[in-house]
Amino acid sequence: MPDRKQAPPIVDAVNFELKLKQAEKFSLDNGVEVYAVNAGAEEVLSVEWVFYAGNWFEDQNLVAATANFLLRNGTSSKTAFQINEHFEYYGSYLNRACYNETATITLHCLNKHIKELLPVVRELITESVLPQQELDIYRQNMKQRLKVNLKKSDFVAGRMIDAFLFGENHPYGKFSRLEDFDALNRDQLLQFYNEFYRNGKPILFVAGKIPAGLDVVLNRYFGDLPFGNAEMKNMEQQPVDQKKHRIINDEAGVQGSIRIARHFPNRHHPDFIKVMVLNTVFGGFFGSRLMSNIREDKGYTYGIQSFLQNHIHDTAWMVATEAGKDVCEATIEEVYKGMKLLREEPVDEEELLLVRNYMMGSILGDLDGPFQIIARWKNLVLNNLTEQYFYDTISAVKTITAEELQLLAQKYLQPEAFYELVVV
Repeated sequence: MPDRKQAPPIVDAVNFELKLKQAEKFSLDNGVEVYAVNAGAEEVLSVEWVFYAGNWFEDQNLVAATANFLLRNGTSSKTAFQINEHFEYYGSYLNRACYNETATITLHCLNKHIKELLPVVRELITESVLPQQELDIYRQNMKQRLKVNLKKSDFVAGRMIDAFLFGENHPYGKFSRLEDFDALNRDQLLQFYNEFYRNGKPILFVAGKIPAGLDVVLNRYFGDLPFGNAEMKNMEQQPVDQKKHRIINDEAGVQGSIRIARHFPNRHHPDFIKVMVLNTVFGGFFGSRLMSNIREDKGYTYGIQSFLQNHIHDTAWMVATEAGKDVCEATIEEVYKGMKLLREEPVDEEELLLVRNYMMGSILGDLDGPFQIIARWKNLVLNNLTEQYFYDTISAVKTITAEELQLLAQKYLQPEAFYELVVV
C-alpha cells in the first residue's frame, strides 16, 4: 500500500524512458501496405486511407481538394444523404481531408460495426460519381467562405507568405481565387478521381482495439482493387526576390498579421531535430522567449509562435503573430532581437532544462492512446523515416548542449534569410 502521507517524488520528464509501441505491418494482396497499432481499453477503431492525391498532383488549382471533398457526396448507388445516414446509423464518423502531398479518408467507429462500414468506404473509392449538383453547392459555399476569409488579415497573411517563399505555382505556395472555383468542371474531377483514388495506391493506418480477423476483412474489401503508384513529379520553387512586404487589406483595420519566415530543409537534414529544440526555446511553447518578451513584457500581442512547417519536401521556419498595427514594426524588431540574443549568448541550463521537460512531456502526450501512436507512425512512414528517428529525437532533446544551440542560431537565425510580411 502506498503511504498517502508521503508525497510522491517529482521526476523530471527528461528522465523518462519513452518507448514507441510497435506497429504491425502487413500487405494486402494488391501490395497496399497496412500499419496497425492494437492498443486501448475501449471498443473503438480508426482506419485511415492515405492517398498520394494532394494538390501536388493536380494540373489545375483546387481539383485535388474538390475531388476529395466530393468523395462522400454520392456514388453510383447512393446519394450523399444515404451515405451520411449509413455512417450515422452505426454511430461512426467518416471524414476526408486534402493536404499538399496527400489526401485522406478517415473512419472512426465501434469495432463491432467495421464489417458494415468498410463496404461503403470501398464504394466511395471505386464508385463515387462526384455529382454536378453537389459540385455546384460546394462551389457556391466555398466562394462565399473565401469572400469572408479574404477580409481577415491572418488568412491573407497565411496565403501570401507561402506564395512569397515557394512561388504561386508551387504546391506549397498556391492559393485559391474566386475564379478558380468557377473554372472547376466535373470531367476534370472525375479524371483526377480515377487516376489517384480508383487507380491510386493508398497506405492504411489502423489503430484501436483491433478485432480478430481485421486483416482478412481489409483484404476482402481492398485487396483486390487495381491500385497503382502515383509518382511525385519534381516541382521547382520560384520564391519572390523582394523579402519585405507590407499589405493593406483593410483600410479601417486596427490589427496587423505578421509572418516572418525562411526556407528550411526537411526532416532528413541532420540539423532538423536539433533545430526543433532551438525553435522551442525561441517560440515553440507558451514559456518561449518570444512569448515572454513580446506578450508578457511588451504586451504587443496575445500570442506569438514559431514553428517548422509540416512538409514532406523542403519546408519553412516561420514566426507568426497578430498585433496592433501601430506596434507591428516594433514586434518585428523584437523578433530579430530575440534571434540576436540566441546567436550571441548560450541558453542557460535552467531554461534548457525547462525546454527539455516540455518537449519530453509533449512527446509523452503524443503517445497517450492508440490514435496518437498511429499518428506518430503515420508521420514516420509518410516522411520515409524509420522508428530510429523517434529515438534520435528523444536523444537530441536530452543531450543537446547550449553551445550546439548557439551554433545553430548563428547558422539559421540570420535576419537577412527571412521574408517579412505584415497584412493590416
